[in-house]
Amino acid sequence: MSWLRRTSVALVGIAAVLAASTACGGSKSDDDPNAKATLSYAVWDKNQVPAMEKLAADFHQSHPNITVNVQATPWETYWTKLKAAASGGAAPDVFWMNGPNFQLYATNGVLKPLDDGTDLSNYPKSLVDLYTVDGKTYGIPKDFDTVGLWYNKTLFDAAGVKYPDDTWTWDTFKAAAKKLTNKAKGVYAIGSELTSFQEYQYNTIYQAGGHVISDDGKKSGYADPATIEGLTFWTDLIKSGASPDLKTMTDTQPINLFESGKLAMYYGGSWDAAEFSTNGYTKSRVDVAVLPQGKKRATIIHGLANVISAKTAHPSAASQFVQYLGSKEAAELLAQSAGVLPAYNGTQDAWVKSHPEFHLQAFLDQLDYAVPYPVSRNTAAWQELETKYLTPAWNGQTDVATAAKQLASAMDGALADEK
Repeated sequence: MSWLRRTSVALVGIAAVLAASTACGGSKSDDDPNAKATLSYAVWDKNQVPAMEKLAADFHQSHPNITVNVQATPWETYWTKLKAAASGGAAPDVFWMNGPNFQLYATNGVLKPLDDGTDLSNYPKSLVDLYTVDGKTYGIPKDFDTVGLWYNKTLFDAAGVKYPDDTWTWDTFKAAAKKLTNKAKGVYAIGSELTSFQEYQYNTIYQAGGHVISDDGKKSGYADPATIEGLTFWTDLIKSGASPDLKTMTDTQPINLFESGKLAMYYGGSWDAAEFSTNGYTKSRVDVAVLPQGKKRATIIHGLANVISAKTAHPSAASQFVQYLGSKEAAELLAQSAGVLPAYNGTQDAWVKSHPEFHLQAFLDQLDYAVPYPVSRNTAAWQELETKYLTPAWNGQTDVATAAKQLASAMDGALADEK
């Protein structure tokens, strides 16, 4: 699943809650590096739990005084649970963090800065920068992901369409989509989703030459004509019938339609390799290629980081565990067991070879033109506006340009409130 998929969790107001938590005072800590400690490690992806437990066990072998309990919470409730724990001063000792939430938690004193001389040159700079604010780095990159074009070979063969490759453009994609749509059989070319901008809208926005947020984080890019063009890419597919309507995709998410042979293509991340390799339908029928090119090439890159609670009772033990998680040894184990792209430089080949049935090299081939996931200090505040203002355009109740300009105005207000 997408780490950034939208949820119904209300995040507005979290800043006040977290700010209040910092006034509660810190916990007494045991900073003896040799003391016995039991750490809690919070994660949200059930598919990666066995790998995280394997990492915890491997770490325990070399650090017998430290035991790590992996605590899995589904994505749908992860942030709500974390917010409640953090506001009560009881966040897990170590936990997963993503880009959109990072600055909010870091600037409200929930996270412990890295102050142990970690060599951050071992990870892509864009990911290190993602977890740095006000000159302090708070997380060691765990993995990263880019977005590719997953496709159903069986449906392509039935429609007589050549498989996608790096020569595909938006025009190639649209021509193929027309041939792949078979309403008599309930088959669509693709689902124009409005719940995961990482997989869909952000990619085409940057491919069209647009932008989501200005470099200084003060202005929305949604009123830019190029950004509007990137959004129209998706609504045109709904209008043409190549995509189900929004109600159908609300009732059944596009990934589920893809996994049941109802969608020929799916804009999905590198993280989907683990899911598709175990799904009985997709494991032998799908493959992946780089995204079609618009005015230019682009794919969104994002990655998770392992962070330490500022109020952990075991800062030394937590630091040792996070250092291990950021090691080459852990990255190679992660690549082989978790089905994700490890962030440690030079360890990605093991991941590519872990699923030889898919052309996973496509995700790495896009790194040269990958665009960092757009974030600000309170990303969630304006991301909620994206869905609110663009839904009428996806429903055909208003035109995309009008919806995008209204969104830009509202987003500018949200960004102004961050200062």
